[in-house]
Amino acid sequence: MPHAKLTKVPAVTGVLETSIYVKDLKRASEFYQRLFGFPVIYSDQKLHAFHIAQQQVLLVFKCSASAGASAVSGGIIPGHDGAGSLHLAFAVKTESLPQWRHHLEEQGIEIESEVDWPRGGHSLYFRDPDQHLLELVTPGCWSVY
Repeated sequence: MPHAKLTKVPAVTGVLETSIYVKDLKRASEFYQRLFGFPVIYSDQKLHAFHIAQQQVLLVFKCSASAGASAVSGGIIPGHDGAGSLHLAFAVKTESLPQWRHHLEEQGIEIESEVDWPRGGHSLYFRDPDQHLLELVTPGCWSVY
């Protein structure tokens, strides 16, 4: 079959939502609110949505609660789910790293690893209650950050 002529790819303006899946929704919600101060912008028995920054949303789903399709007023959301240890990185300012180290210590959260990136930037790695790997990263690790 011949390849169709490629047209210019329409622009994506960012990542709006990122999802993780947790065993205990209440415990996870309390963790993200306590540690990061993320406000809840939506909540029901299977999902808590947190406003992160600008137009970024963290969706925290109870494991398996969204595996089937869900009817909403505007249509159908196809089923989705996830398992295992996922990874999220949160951008932070370089000068805030000492405060983050102190805050994590105060919260009883162990820093699992630290990385100095070849381009610049520094990362602190730690786990949430469901063992998802969380990262606080300063500018310089990527060519775009």
